[in-house]
Amino acid sequence: MTKWRLRRGAQGEQIAVDYLKRLGYRIQQRNYRCKQGEIDIIAWDGSALVFVEVKTKSRTDFGAPQAMVTRQKQAKIVHVAMAYVQEHQVRDTELRFDVVAVTCPPDTAPEVVHVPAAFDASPQFLY
Repeated sequence: MTKWRLRRGAQGEQIAVDYLKRLGYRIQQRNYRCKQGEIDIIAWDGSALVFVEVKTKSRTDFGAPQAMVTRQKQAKIVHVAMAYVQEHQVRDTELRFDVVAVTCPPDTAPEVVHVPAAFDASPQFLY
């Protein structure tokens, strides 16, 4: 991945963190990594533990950023979340999967679209 894309992704994640904090989310961890993959943001929204995927684009000519969270990507996020839950021994907690889409057009303020409960874990997600 190019440095420019990494910088844009980091910028989008920071915008998402700031946005979620304004909504009252408590950020637990950023960029959780394990052998299954990565989750951009893990946060608490009330009593729910929320796994947040952030997608950042500079243009929407070829679709909105949130459309990039395909079923395959969702399954990967669920697997990483399962690893987090096991590693941190999370029990009896509501789990949720949100998507934050950030569009950063040149010379314009970023636009944030938050999709709470964007997808569910499969029925095989047991903890």
